[in-house]
Amino acid sequence: HAATLEIKPFGRPGDPAKVSRSVQIRMSDEKRFEPPALRVRRGETIRLVVTNAGEEMHEIVLGAAEHLRAHAELMKKDPDAEHDETWGVHVLPGHRETLVWQFTLPGEVWYACLVPGHYEAGMVGKIVVKP
Repeated sequence: HAATLEIKPFGRPGDPAKVSRSVQIRMSDEKRFEPPALRVRRGETIRLVVTNAGEEMHEIVLGAAEHLRAHAELMKKDPDAEHDETWGVHVLPGHRETLVWQFTLPGEVWYACLVPGHYEAGMVGKIVVKP
């Protein structure tokens, strides 16, 4: 549908047939992403392979810093709020999910876990998009 083609300031859903590389991201119950930072080139389509190595539910959501901060606040007020945006995935304990994303603008894109309390504990990472 139209929303899947929607371009955000931090990019848009990528075409799996045009992935330039895959990047492994590990999530843990220590409320950390490994690696905590990535570098990509503008226009690059990346397959993020996200593994939850913990015992708790985690997720990865892409966005601008202020967007993620606001979303984390919303999740604290309504922990059962569902969000099924194309720029994030929930990952059950011991599972792996993939997210294909095209980075369309240079600058910084952030990734965070918005499960209540996880963002506040520092479960945030940064993607530097080089021109």
